[in-house]
Amino acid sequence: MYQQETITPYSPNTADKARQVETMFDNIAPTYDRLNHRLSWNIDRYWRRKAIDRLVPHRPKTILDIATGTGDFAIQAAQAMPGVTVTGADISEGMMKIGAQKVEQAGLSQQVHFQREDCMQLSFADDTFDAVTAAFGIRNFANLDRGLSEMCRVLKPGGRLVIVELTTPVRFPMRQLFHVYSHTVLPLYGRLISHDTSAYSYLTRTIEAFPQGERMMDILQKAGFAEANFQRLTFGICTLYYSTK
Repeated sequence: MYQQETITPYSPNTADKARQVETMFDNIAPTYDRLNHRLSWNIDRYWRRKAIDRLVPHRPKTILDIATGTGDFAIQAAQAMPGVTVTGADISEGMMKIGAQKVEQAGLSQQVHFQREDCMQLSFADDTFDAVTAAFGIRNFANLDRGLSEMCRVLKPGGRLVIVELTTPVRFPMRQLFHVYSHTVLPLYGRLISHDTSAYSYLTRTIEAFPQGERMMDILQKAGFAEANFQRLTFGICTLYYSTK
């Protein structure tokens, strides 16, 4: 078990982690996009773009976007790769409802659709997708190894995996600055806007606990992926992981 798997948004005695994560994202769905972009100074769009750039040369026809949330990654991928079909999968109906509205507004209803899924037990057949992606979501898995194994299972042989995840910077002074920001500004502003007193404190705790860098390479290979690599972005605040099956 990894440390972040033991961290829950609310009381550890109320429900299992998956149920609590679902409740949390349903609660913050109306304010999620505004907070996400403001708290990252809109750099999150750049991080997603870097991930999509890894996929474009391979011309995937089908993409599964795990923990899709309100669909930002799915939308950006569809815009960057005309003709691709993106399935956004998430446990939170509240987040995907907002995502569906955004997809319709963007005129991408023929390319992007959403489906409620438990990432620990995906409903898709083996070897279904050309690419599997995840942006800022695998940190919430109740069982990281099982979730990654499921992502590998539904990916076609030779298919591409791309993950972007928030991480703790490793170098001075960004490591220290990020610690101050994530323990003060992030949870305080998150509480004020989302009215959820726990969600953004949970975010900070899972970022700090989540395995990153070289350790994630080992975890991805154990899940069945090959040629795992990573690239730290924006002084290590975010890390891009990419691999093949």
